[in-house]
Amino acid sequence: MKKTIWTVTAICLAAVLLCSAACFGTVSYVHKQTAAAAAEPAPSAVLPGKDSGGLTLSTLGGAALNGELSANQIYELACKQVVGISTTVTGYNLFGQMTSNAVSGTGFIISEDGYILTNNHVVDGAKEVTVKLYDGSEYAAEVVGTEGRDSDVAVLKIEAKGLTPVTMGSSDDMKVGDKIYVVGNPLGELTYTMTSGIVSALDREIATDRNTNINMFQLDAAVNAGNSGGPVYDSHGRVLGIVTAKYQSTGIEGLGFAIPINDAAAIARELIDHGYVTGKAYLGIVVTTMSETDAQRYNYKAGVYVSEVTAGSCAEKAGLRQGDVILALDGREVATTAELASVKKDYKAGDSCVLTIWRSGDTLTFTVIFDEEPAQLPEVPEAQETQPRQEYPFGGYGFFGDGEDGSGYTPWWWDFFGGETYDGGEDAGEEDSGSGYRHFGS
Repeated sequence: MKKTIWTVTAICLAAVLLCSAACFGTVSYVHKQTAAAAAEPAPSAVLPGKDSGGLTLSTLGGAALNGELSANQIYELACKQVVGISTTVTGYNLFGQMTSNAVSGTGFIISEDGYILTNNHVVDGAKEVTVKLYDGSEYAAEVVGTEGRDSDVAVLKIEAKGLTPVTMGSSDDMKVGDKIYVVGNPLGELTYTMTSGIVSALDREIATDRNTNINMFQLDAAVNAGNSGGPVYDSHGRVLGIVTAKYQSTGIEGLGFAIPINDAAAIARELIDHGYVTGKAYLGIVVTTMSETDAQRYNYKAGVYVSEVTAGSCAEKAGLRQGDVILALDGREVATTAELASVKKDYKAGDSCVLTIWRSGDTLTFTVIFDEEPAQLPEVPEAQETQPRQEYPFGGYGFFGDGEDGSGYTPWWWDFFGGETYDGGEDAGEEDSGSGYRHFGS
């Protein structure tokens, strides 16, 4: 009996010792693995990008929670990617004398060898363009290409290597309420200023002071003159858009607008490859808006008035004439030149379209096959009065009422002080929309 008790006791003690050893071994193994993991650097989380080579969180000082970056990390990244843009623009002062003015804006690096994305209106008309980096180094920049008719995008090039390009996100994935950050040069003096906010709205058709309707998204981050052309970052440090415009009016704040990066990147690729955007639909007409008031006054139909048809263009081949009023494209009504330009952006060269027009009291339809818009559009000719007023109501009339001979007139002081008189054109969609949306930064 005693022998049995001792045997059982020995077996129990052996089991206890084995369990203790196993537990100790397990704890020791976990401890060693934890220590080894702490000794090795954390794996880098690569942010997806387009032609950027990828940017890693480790370059910003370590992995961030849930793949997001702190505001300071985004700012440090932006300081490597955002540039200041200074231009010299010539013009005429009140007394008709030529002057040169410095203009400041923002841009951001899209390739390590010096391609930079910004707004067209930042460099439009500039004789000289200078790019300044965060470290103070300056470079003379070449304007590779611009798109200012249907959008507001420009690409610059500086002779530099080893730059840090942005990582482009997908603006298609944006949602209202997403956190965003803006880094730019407000007023041209407060360089590398960061502001933050949220995406306030998507798919806003904004008519700027160039009277071109551009698809933009709305944000409430503070933006001012000098921010134009700067990047809008998401919380992962990826660029979602280009700051382009704001609503300017007394007492109104927090209404900024940016071009989605998906749209801007496609245009930038075309500008880099070809110097202009290829495949754009082109009618070959000069147009202006026939308002309801003018239509009643001249016994016409309100819509888009055709003041000239280019010889050999698709519009001429389809049968359009001077004096026609365009009412719709494939059933989509257009009442202004801006609306015509906006609808036409949905077509490419070679596409067919049914135009509904008004002519001398009749409604007609014509099928056109769009031409390709040339790299350099011809100058919009000055309208001339070639027919009686009732037949050609907008030809050659000034802004200041009727002359004694039935034509319009422009006072001598309008030209003396540098005023411009023009009727507009299909290529630029000029028309004063009165929307209040304005470019800034130039």
